[in-house]
Amino acid sequence: MKDPFTFEPGRVVESIQGRDRGGFFLVLENAGGDFVTIADGSRHRLAHPKKKKTKHLRAKPVLLDLKRLRPEGGKLQDSDLRRALEANGFAEEHSLREGD
Repeated sequence: MKDPFTFEPGRVVESIQGRDRGGFFLVLENAGGDFVTIADGSRHRLAHPKKKKTKHLRAKPVLLDLKRLRPEGGKLQDSDLRRALEANGFAEEHSLREGD
C-alpha cells in the first residue's frame, strides 16, 4: 500500500526499517530517486543527516514549515528539530533503568 502523504521537506516520518525503527524524524530534502535525508536533532543531527529510502519510512499527516521552526531567524539547529517533534506529539521515548 502506498503512503497517501508525500515525502516533502518538513514532513514528519516514522522509520519502519533499520536501527532507527520506531523513531520520528523530519524530512530535510529529497535526495533524488527514492531517497530523502532525515534528521531528528539527536540520533541524526543536521550536520550529518541520514539518507534513507522512502519505502523504509511511513509519512505522517504533519507537515512543518522548516523556515518557521526558528522564529528568531538564523540557521536551523538540532534543538529546533527536537522541540518541533515534541510539540507535535512525536517525542522520543527514553527508557529508565532501575538504579540509574
